[in-house]
Amino acid sequence: MKLRQDPGFRRQAAVLGLFTLAGGAAGFALSLEAGILALALCAAFFLLTAGFAWRRYKTMEQLCQDLDRLLHGNTAVNLDAYTEGAWSVLHSQLTKLIGQLLDQADLLAKDKVRLSGFLADISHQIRTPLTALNLLGAQLAGSGLPEEKRRQAGRELRRQLERLDWLVSALLRMSRLDAGVAQLRREPVDLAQAVEQAAAPLAIAMELAGQTLRIQGQGQILGDLSWTTEALGNIFKNCMEHTPAGGCITAELSESPLYTQLIIWDTGSGIDPEDLPHLFDRFYRGKNAAAQSVGIGLSLARMILTAQNATIQAANRIQGGAQFLIRFYKSAV
Repeated sequence: MKLRQDPGFRRQAAVLGLFTLAGGAAGFALSLEAGILALALCAAFFLLTAGFAWRRYKTMEQLCQDLDRLLHGNTAVNLDAYTEGAWSVLHSQLTKLIGQLLDQADLLAKDKVRLSGFLADISHQIRTPLTALNLLGAQLAGSGLPEEKRRQAGRELRRQLERLDWLVSALLRMSRLDAGVAQLRREPVDLAQAVEQAAAPLAIAMELAGQTLRIQGQGQILGDLSWTTEALGNIFKNCMEHTPAGGCITAELSESPLYTQLIIWDTGSGIDPEDLPHLFDRFYRGKNAAAQSVGIGLSLARMILTAQNATIQAANRIQGGAQFLIRFYKSAV
């Protein structure tokens, strides 16, 4: 839009024109020289006002063009030309806005890459049990299969379905935590009770393997009993899978003024040093991972604990075996 088409400028020009006519009329009423002087002064004032308005308009037009280039991805545009006079305030605000927009665009790009990788990992993890289910279904549909083989295939079919159900449920929990829509309660929780509930589903498997569980000490936290049990259950499951027959898993609780501490350790072979930095990464499977592991149990455990103002660290004990150090802080960290 041209300057003369600007409604604001046209109204200003009309007002100045009326003042010019009024000033000239008043001057001519006094004398010819006074009238000419009044018209000259009013005309000069009008031209100066129009000149300043045109300069502001051109600056604004250039700014709009620079902003348009920024919106189309040209980050090399420099807005420092607008740091003088009244434009300095606008420059400051635009710089903040552009910085925020660029940060958001960068986060969106990273989220897009992460989501793409996440979907690829999900596809890979789900495809494995689905392939097994297809093979088992074809085997059961075939004729002439001995009864023992049929029962064995049926048990394996059920195991794969349970694995798929757990995987989908765990992925849904992780997605809810990622999106920040999971509502975790903050209420007093007896941590020893949470440990017992977390280990209860593994009791039969541990008994068959001759493994024992020891719970020592007491502790109270502010958290969500259900989600905490889920996190601790994944840690106990990991310990159980890496503890030999006749081994022991210990959970030791203690209190301090700053945090409630839970240490879980086993008498297994420990964690490979190469796996330690990646142990809580999503879909990471270590060298000694169980065959049925999909690599999300410990990642989910850390997400749940982090959401409850807790930290978790993994290490190898000097005496042998793996150790998980969990601290539930009593104030924000």
